[in-house]
Amino acid sequence: MTVAARPRELTVTFRSMASDVELRVVGPRPGAVAALERAATAIRAVATHLTRFEPSSALSRANAAPSAWHLVPGELAEAVREAERAHRITGGLFDPRVLATLLSWGYDRTFAEVVGSESEPRDGLHRNPERSRRVGPALVPAGPWAPVVLPSSHGGLVNLDGTAIDLGGIGKGLAVRHAAAELADAGEAVLVDAGGDEWLGGPGPDGGGWMVGVEDPHGGDAPVLVLAVTDLGCATSSIRRRHWMADGTPVHHLVDPRTGRPGGPGLASVTVLDADPAWAEVWSKTLFLAGATEVEAQAHVRGLAAAWVTEQGEVRVSAAMEPHVVWRAA
Repeated sequence: MTVAARPRELTVTFRSMASDVELRVVGPRPGAVAALERAATAIRAVATHLTRFEPSSALSRANAAPSAWHLVPGELAEAVREAERAHRITGGLFDPRVLATLLSWGYDRTFAEVVGSESEPRDGLHRNPERSRRVGPALVPAGPWAPVVLPSSHGGLVNLDGTAIDLGGIGKGLAVRHAAAELADAGEAVLVDAGGDEWLGGPGPDGGGWMVGVEDPHGGDAPVLVLAVTDLGCATSSIRRRHWMADGTPVHHLVDPRTGRPGGPGLASVTVLDADPAWAEVWSKTLFLAGATEVEAQAHVRGLAAAWVTEQGEVRVSAAMEPHVVWRAA
């Protein structure tokens, strides 16, 4: 972990959840350094307990016997509870049970390992017989997901309702939520950035809000939008980086639970602002899976501040997002 100090700012940077993490306090108050340490600890705790790539993690142990009861840390109990709520509210579009599909496509390792190293072809999961994966037929929807989370003095008792799950996306949003809570009184303005999942508290370093560039999902260096954000979480669901080949078929990590296929037809990315960074993550994924034909209607009905980029490069924003736009690409 690296700590940098400037006259009016404190910044902490480190790696966690396969992402670069930045914690920043503008106009630090007494206790800001300790708050930064607590925020970093909170992020690392979520990463430790919710990863599915470490056999010893709490999530991996629960996934190994998903019909059994497990005594788990509070971070995992909260994540399962929030994931179940998201599943209900989104009508099943948010569904962590897509893990089985991701595993069948070879996403059984960290993403850096999925796409390969310099010694392995990036598009060649199917070239390695030990890693052969196939994209199967469309699936019948799995039906409602009803895990149970009971309170415990040591965290919670969890039953995953018989199916292993992936909590990567909402887990990162919860990590940002926890870190933001630790930094609430640390300074005049605070930033938590965990690989694009963000909390932007206060007026920013120059007043008028934090300036957030929305990345071009088609690979351009310049942003497609710049947003002014105050006291909101921000998350983007995009296939710019996490896409690969499985048995010669292009796939990505945003799986439509209704079909078991790559979701978001016609879309390249969706960005959402929300008062809760975990729900910014939930809604960005849900709107992405709605696809280009439904994303605008879904954002309108739910009153979401959303921006989306189509496969053709068109940039659109919802009515609730419009007041945050300070610049857009011509």
